[in-house]
Formats: sequence, C-alpha cells, structure tokens
Amino acid sequence: MFLLAFFALIAERILGYPDWLFKRIGHPVTWIGWLIARLDRAWNRDDDDFSVRRRSGVLALVVLLAVAVIASLAIEGALMALPLGYVLVVLVAASLPAQKSLEAHVKAVADALQTGGLEAGRKAVSMIVGRDPEKLDEAAVCRAAIESLAENFSDGVVAPAFWTGVGGLAGGAAYKAANTADSMIGHRTARHEAFGWAAARFDDLINLPASRLSGALFVTAACFIDEASPRNAIAAVRRDAKHHRSPNAGWPEAAMAGALGIALAGPRSYGGQMIEARFMGEGGRAELTHQDIRRALKLARVADALLIGLFGLLALVISQV
Repeated sequence: MFLLAFFALIAERILGYPDWLFKRIGHPVTWIGWLIARLDRAWNRDDDDFSVRRRSGVLALVVLLAVAVIASLAIEGALMALPLGYVLVVLVAASLPAQKSLEAHVKAVADALQTGGLEAGRKAVSMIVGRDPEKLDEAAVCRAAIESLAENFSDGVVAPAFWTGVGGLAGGAAYKAANTADSMIGHRTARHEAFGWAAARFDDLINLPASRLSGALFVTAACFIDEASPRNAIAAVRRDAKHHRSPNAGWPEAAMAGALGIALAGPRSYGGQMIEARFMGEGGRAELTHQDIRRALKLARVADALLIGLFGLLALVISQV
C-alpha cells in the first residue's frame, strides 16, 4: 500500500488536480463537504441538549467514515477491473494529497508581497488562513503563510499519504473525510462545540503520526539547505511544540521555525478576537519578508522529496518481506 502512496505523491506532485476536472466533477473534498453539511443540518438540532448533540456528532462521524471507506473500496474494485486499472487507482489516490496546490497558494503570498505590497499580500494570505488580514503587517503576513505551509504540509500532504500507505485508497479517503469534518464542524462555537467534538478529537488522534513525521522531515531537510539549521529545528521542537494550542501543529511549525531561524505562531486575531499563543522558535519576529516565505518553500520542497523517497523505500522493503 505504501507503493500506492508513493506513486500517488509523484502523480500529484507532477499533475496536481486539474482545474478542468474540478469544474466538471468537483473534488473529493467537495463531495465529502456536501455530506458533512447535510449531516450537520439534519442531526445538529438547536433544540437538542449538549449530550444529544454530542452523540449525534459521533454518529455523523461514523456515517461519514463508513461512506468514505465503502465508496473508495467500490471505486477501487471497479477501476481494477479495467485495463490499466492500477494506474487509474493511483490517479484517484493522487487527489488526496495537496502538494502542488499548497505550494502554489503559499508562493502566491510571496509573489503578492513582492510585486503588490502589503495590501496584495494581505489579500493573498486571506485565501489560506482565517485570521483577520487587515490587522497583519508584512511580518505577520509572512508568518501566517509559513505557518499555513508547515501545518498543511502535515495534514494536507503527509497525513493523507501516510494513511493511504497504511490502509490503501480507503485509508486515505477515510483520513480526508475526518480531516474535512474537523475543518467544517470541529470548532468550539455554540453550534459545533458538541456536534463537532468527535470530529475534532478524532482528527487530533489520526494526525499524531503525520505531525511527528513532518517535524522529522523538516529537521532532515534542513541538513540539505545551507541557510537552515537542523540543530535549531530539533531544539525548537523539543522546547516549543508542546506549547502550541494544537497537539499536532506545533511539531511542524516549531521544526520549520527553528530550521529557518524565525518565530512562528504567537498572538493572532480571528473575527475581531485576539487569541494569545506562544511563539514557536526564537528567531526574528518583525523582520520577515517574502524572501522568508521562499526559504520556507525551499525547505518544504526538500521535505516533500524526502517523504516521497521514504515511501518508495518502505514500499521496496515491504515487497521484499
């Protein structure tokens, strides 16, 4: 199954997810999102008490995972009956990681800052983060973009590839369903604190391996980049990762911050409300520019190449057992 993940990563790295295909049939995340929204409307009733809404959220998560697994198994079975069936399964699995689109969105922030200034940078970064863009100076725009790169490398690239390697197409699809559920309903709001509890806790659990692996990949990638420090990356992870508000995001963010000698995370504003948070890393907090985003992208590219190589090696070892 790691062979499937290996080929899927290569295919997505080269092809991405074509715009023409998205316009015609959407994307697995949009299909999953449609189902989550239907379950939310049908089962998350305002007149139910907290415990009932929590149980309904657990049931919704079970249904969502079951649909994702059954549908992916059916698709895989149907494709494998066709000529070049394995190639088609690889292409379907390639829709799960998001290497190419993640890099494009983060690079767009660096390009916008360089060519259009702060306002253009704020607009570009608002496409990938939820914090209030009008409150961001140039350094904060850069931090937001780099944080998004680090966190989404973990849960948007490494995690779906990892679970595809563990459970095949069904494993990758189940992960993507759970992660999408967390992003849609896993928030501590009046409407979703109870109903989204199961999605949020389950997402924390299934992202544990990928977040640690992502941190290790950033540390290792720093060994191949002159302006990066693997020693500082390790120190930042050991010191700062546990202080992040997320049990997982601190690992890749701290590793990237330490490797690049910058500070990430820290206080930020969402919906007009200031959220206090610890900084990851000990580097400069006010001097970041678009060049720092490009350094982070370089680190992520090397980490991504290491990930692909690791999965290829695992596939080879497993095939020999």
